[in-house]
Amino acid sequence: MLHIRNGSGGEAASRVKDMTKGNPYSLMLGFALPIFLSQVFQQLYNTADALIVGKFLGTNALAAVTSSGTLIFLLISFFMGTAMGGGVVISKFFGAGDKEQVSRAIHTILAFGIVSGVVLTVVGVAFTPAFLKWMQTDPEVMPEAVEYFRYYFLGALAMVMYNICRSIMNALGDSRRPLYYLIFSSILNIVLDVLFIGAFRWGVWSAAAATVISQAASVVLCMVYLLQKGNIYTVELEKIRFHKPTLIEIIRYGLPSGVQNSVIAFANVIVQSQINSFGKLAMAAYGTHAKIEGFAFLPITSFNMACTTFISQNLGAKQYERAKKGARFSILAAVLLAELIGIGYYFFAPQLIGIFDKTDGVIAFGVQQARTVALFYFLLAFSHSIAAVCRGAGKGFVPMMIMLSVWCVVRIAYIIIVMRFTGEIAYIYWAYPLTWAISSVIYLGYYLFSDWIHGFDGKEVPA
Repeated sequence: MLHIRNGSGGEAASRVKDMTKGNPYSLMLGFALPIFLSQVFQQLYNTADALIVGKFLGTNALAAVTSSGTLIFLLISFFMGTAMGGGVVISKFFGAGDKEQVSRAIHTILAFGIVSGVVLTVVGVAFTPAFLKWMQTDPEVMPEAVEYFRYYFLGALAMVMYNICRSIMNALGDSRRPLYYLIFSSILNIVLDVLFIGAFRWGVWSAAAATVISQAASVVLCMVYLLQKGNIYTVELEKIRFHKPTLIEIIRYGLPSGVQNSVIAFANVIVQSQINSFGKLAMAAYGTHAKIEGFAFLPITSFNMACTTFISQNLGAKQYERAKKGARFSILAAVLLAELIGIGYYFFAPQLIGIFDKTDGVIAFGVQQARTVALFYFLLAFSHSIAAVCRGAGKGFVPMMIMLSVWCVVRIAYIIIVMRFTGEIAYIYWAYPLTWAISSVIYLGYYLFSDWIHGFDGKEVPA
């Protein structure tokens, strides 16, 4: 394991968490809690935009803000999914005690983030109108949607770099410091939203501007910390470049996650485009449901992130049984918690959707979707949990193929068929639980009968 002693190095050691020793359950819970709180504040970015925009600027503006979510995710998902490979590589080298490789991975993933952020800015700003037209965005909503989307993507570099910095810290077991930075930037975002929209009465573009400024502030805080001398995080600006062997390894583990995220995002954009054809009320409801579901699934996402780090570190240290124990705990906790959340959402859907928009049509569409999918959240949690185990074990290709075939191909085919014969929005909502169920069955078979535990070292269990 990595041991840093003497002077400031001792302080540095306390900032990282070795997850190869101690009680795995308490370690994962302790690591997941700050991640959960970080995710809560992360969601506050766009949720604050939606709440304040809906209150002061009306349903058209709310639809413009909420309907952009799937498109934003489509454009950033590939880069962010690939960057997840950097976290897996860092965790693996940390568990193996290879400090030099940890440093190379950190500097390589930072270089990747800078390039990705620049590319996203250019693509997002240049092709916004074309993307929104392709998604059949309501003409009434289009001007404000273009406005919001373009300003949002002017801050793509900050958005990517914060998530890169967070993944570096999380990979080394530090989930608290990203939380502190995110709390600050989330509060700043809300203050700016109220100031720009509530006080100055600026347009929907100012909500995106507030988000960009807040994310940039969090990146500055992260980099100030990462540039400090005397700890394993230490970043040296002149070393930020692509180290070819390390980049290849990051792509090896991260590319499947990038592709997986992209195909899920693409399928969701297809769904969004079908929803958009039902008008602005359905658009606002679908976007509002996505915001609520994003919050609802934060505990499960947090467990999954903790699980990936735990698996990577322990497999890097070749502690196979400990990795299995952590995987079982993470899957069980996520499934149980997801179902409890789903039951709560099922019963309180009208009140939760009404927080964003009290228009009767928006609430009706939103409740219909919520009560179609909420009781099946345990299936969604199970699929994501096994995918997290696979990523942590260096088996990212498996969830990529499952998501590509089921959550993309099957989901899109189903929607095309049912919309051709029925044209009812309820059948679109059913695409989610149906594909969650299929993927869960496949994941269960893989988890029980494959040798995922030797993903890093290539060993196979003897027949």
